[in-house]
Amino acid sequence: MDPVVIPILVAALVVVFLVAATVRIVPQARRYNIERFGRYRRTLQPGLNFVLPVADRVNTKLDVREQVYSSDPKPVITEDNLVVNIDTVLYYQITDPRAAAYEVADYLQAIDQLTVTTLRNVIGSMDLEGTLTSREEINARLRAVLDDATGKWGIRVNRVEIKAIDPPNTIKEAMEKQMRAERDKRAAILHAEGERQAKILTAEGTKQKDILEAQGTQQAMILRADGESKAVELVFQAVHRNNADAKVLAYKYLETLPHLAQSDNNTFWVIPGELTEAIRTVTTAFGDQSPGAGLSASAEREDAAVAADVADSDKDSVGAPEIEPNSTLALDAVAAADEAAKQAAAAVSDAKAEAEAAGETRLPGR
Repeated sequence: MDPVVIPILVAALVVVFLVAATVRIVPQARRYNIERFGRYRRTLQPGLNFVLPVADRVNTKLDVREQVYSSDPKPVITEDNLVVNIDTVLYYQITDPRAAAYEVADYLQAIDQLTVTTLRNVIGSMDLEGTLTSREEINARLRAVLDDATGKWGIRVNRVEIKAIDPPNTIKEAMEKQMRAERDKRAAILHAEGERQAKILTAEGTKQKDILEAQGTQQAMILRADGESKAVELVFQAVHRNNADAKVLAYKYLETLPHLAQSDNNTFWVIPGELTEAIRTVTTAFGDQSPGAGLSASAEREDAAVAADVADSDKDSVGAPEIEPNSTLALDAVAAADEAAKQAAAAVSDAKAEAEAAGETRLPGR
């Protein structure tokens, strides 16, 4: 090999080494701390940078993006002397690479220990219930303390969150029983409220139903009474329009009399005193008007007059007899009413037969 080529190769290798040692390419979101002869010189920014070979060297490479650090569960004693394990999650960001590299030896360990001590101070002034329900307050106090302490380390704590609070197993069981009791209580209250509302609605519905039924019954009775009054008025007008005499009215009276004792619920009857008068009127109306039958008709009229006088005298002296229910007199009154109805019907039939017979006897003489 030519002796001239060897020095040229050596010089080229030296140049390549010097260029490689001089040029530093820093990625985005990274920071390089440069020391010159063991002393901090500057921090390289992202991009192409030049340093002195041999004299300058990279001490630390830091990531300035926001990072997440999750600590292990730490035992903390509450104000009511209960030990709880608390996990925390820390969101932090390096704002000063020089301070993060030279102000603290291990910033993650420092932050972790500071978090534990701060938690013990904060939780030590709270009971278990306050610890479980005051997470926002605990997070705010932790962030204030950590942000103030880590500022000189070139680190900004953006957020601190409590990931879990684990009380002892006995406390968990007691809390579960208490929660179950509270839920059972709420369920019982809701069930009672539902039953109360159901009963109220049922009562309101029953009330409205009774009111509507009463109003319907009232309207029906009013309409029925109106109809009956109109019917009576029409009957009254028809009777007066046709000029009905006392004989027709007495006949209708005798037809109505048997209906007094037809109902099974009747336990009290009043026998009218005009019974014999009505029978005498009907008998006189349909009696035989022929000369041959004058004596019998006169005799019957005399008997009817005597019966009417007796009835009138009884009516004036005693009045309409009132029959007490469930007594022998009541049964006799019922039998007497039935017998009177039968006698009235028989008298009417006999009167009609005699009237027809009288008409037939008068026909040949014409």
